[in-house]
Amino acid sequence: MKWHARIYVSLKPTVNDPQGLAIQGGLHQLGFNAVTRVRMGKFLEVDLDAPDAAAAREAAESMCRGLLANPVVEQFQVDVEVAAG
Repeated sequence: MKWHARIYVSLKPTVNDPQGLAIQGGLHQLGFNAVTRVRMGKFLEVDLDAPDAAAAREAAESMCRGLLANPVVEQFQVDVEVAAG
C-alpha cells in the first residue's frame, strides 16, 4: 500500500536557533513587531510503500533517526496517511 509521510524536523527547545533569531529580526524590520519568537525547521514529504500505517510510520521514523534529523540537537514528528491517487 502507498503511504504519504509528512516529517517535521525542528531544533530541540534547549538549542539556540540563530536562523530563527535572524528571521525574527528581519520581520521586526519589516514592521511585524508583534512577532515574539521564530524557530526555524525543516518539512519533508515522503511517499513510500508499506503494508500498514504502523510500518510506514516506523520506516519514516527510522529515516529521521538515520539521516533526516540530528538527534543531538533536533527532534522530529511524523504524520502518516494513505497516499492520494
